[in-house]
Amino acid sequence: MIHKKRSWKSWSWKKSFFTLICINVITILTLLVLLILPVGGNIPLNKNEKENFVAFTVQTKKDDLTKLINHYIEKEGLDGPIDYFVHLSDEVELYGSLPVFNQEIELKMTFEAKALENGDLLLNQKSISIGQLNLPVSYVMKFIKQSYNLPEWVTIDPEKELVYVSLTSMKLKSDMTVFAEEFNLKRDKISLQLKVNTEK
Repeated sequence: MIHKKRSWKSWSWKKSFFTLICINVITILTLLVLLILPVGGNIPLNKNEKENFVAFTVQTKKDDLTKLINHYIEKEGLDGPIDYFVHLSDEVELYGSLPVFNQEIELKMTFEAKALENGDLLLNQKSISIGQLNLPVSYVMKFIKQSYNLPEWVTIDPEKELVYVSLTSMKLKSDMTVFAEEFNLKRDKISLQLKVNTEK
């Protein structure tokens, strides 16, 4: 009887020992699997991979944007030496004057605006009105290019009779950049994206 009891106790101890080893092995394997498997959900970017800007989409109306454009022209001193202003209707309207024989002749030009994929605007010349004068569009646009104090991000091409407005190159405070997402004046749907630099 004594021998049998010792044999049973010996087997019980071995069983407990092997069970403990199995538990440890399973635990280690589980930890290894958890470390190897990809993390679920979105992985946060490290500091070097983060975008350096935040973006906001702004919806506005052409009347409000008209006021903002002319305020910018006046504030930045872009209205001299010959005064001009912009009005948004179904087209982009430019009002100014043209000196002819020591007189100032009222000038009006209209452009059809189109938002480009890169966020800039393309203005195609549509109509022109200069009192009773009949002058070539290319001549008038060349005069505007040479005489009007336009911002550097506005490029006039007299030969192609168009104006390129590089909104993305416009310098604003807080390192903000403007992108045109939609610019439909006839439907009065104007959508602009503002990107603010977060690195500075």
